[in-house]
Amino acid sequence: MKISDRIRHFFHVISNVRPIVWILSYIGLVPIFAVIYWILPDGQFRIPDGAGTDFGSWLYYSIVTITTLGFGDYTPAHGWAQCVTAVEVMFGLTILGFFLNAVGSMKSEIDVTSEIEKQRALHSAQEKDKLIKITPVLLKRLNTFIYNCDNNVAENVLTRSAFNIALALDSVQTRVDLTEWPELLENCFTLVADCQIFTDERQIEEAASEPASDFTAHAAETARKIETLLSEINAR
Repeated sequence: MKISDRIRHFFHVISNVRPIVWILSYIGLVPIFAVIYWILPDGQFRIPDGAGTDFGSWLYYSIVTITTLGFGDYTPAHGWAQCVTAVEVMFGLTILGFFLNAVGSMKSEIDVTSEIEKQRALHSAQEKDKLIKITPVLLKRLNTFIYNCDNNVAENVLTRSAFNIALALDSVQTRVDLTEWPELLENCFTLVADCQIFTDERQIEEAASEPASDFTAHAAETARKIETLLSEINAR
């Protein structure tokens, strides 16, 4: 892997770290460096007269250092103190930079998610509008098909009705994205498949394997489910 690729991968990983992790790391460094200052040999700092040298005092100095406030009351005077102070400042600035980068990355992620949801909602509204416009004609054909199924009409009439409803539902599936309503899609697919099998068998009389009565009972039930689902969608 090239060095540039490794650098990109590194920053990609860093960007995916949540801001709260960087904040906790930033805060966690304060007592760690305070302990280091506390255990450094005497004389490493210039300390004002009367100022404390207990852990609380070094905790204060660590906070002032990592936030780069630098009040100047405690001053690193020798190598170790200067080195540790510089390291804490660099750690603090680096973590703060990573925190701001993570915030920007999270905002971008939120914006993208929001835009996706917006587009999905718009798509749903558009598909519902298209479905509502063709629902009256579709319900009329469904009612005719159900009537033919329930009233033992002549087989040639039933075959023609099955062909027409299969054609109508197939057209709906082509014009409208029914994946927005999985149950409706499943029932439409089932009824179209049943009608196509039934009409194909009737066109080749000797190959007919299913009695018309068996088809009408199942098909009418599926058609009623589609009617109910369409009515519910229109009522929302």
